[in-house]
Amino acid sequence: MLKEGCPGSREIRNPYPEEVRCFWCDAVNEIWSDEAEMNCKKCGKQVSRDMKPSCIEWCPAAKECIGAEKYERLMKAIRQ
Repeated sequence: MLKEGCPGSREIRNPYPEEVRCFWCDAVNEIWSDEAEMNCKKCGKQVSRDMKPSCIEWCPAAKECIGAEKYERLMKAIRQ
């Protein structure tokens, strides 16, 4: 369950679409703000975006706040 009072998790609670260009074929792809990578819709290669600094990196309640599955996925992307 998400904590309503935590302003730092707003982008994670309410993701929004962003556009990223594929490095290999230059196609524009839509990726959500809570995702780190996706497969290009044109060539199928992996496209990633820079992860913005987030409270999940330091907050002791982050795993509980955004959920274990999303926490693990985002922390893996941040570490890479």
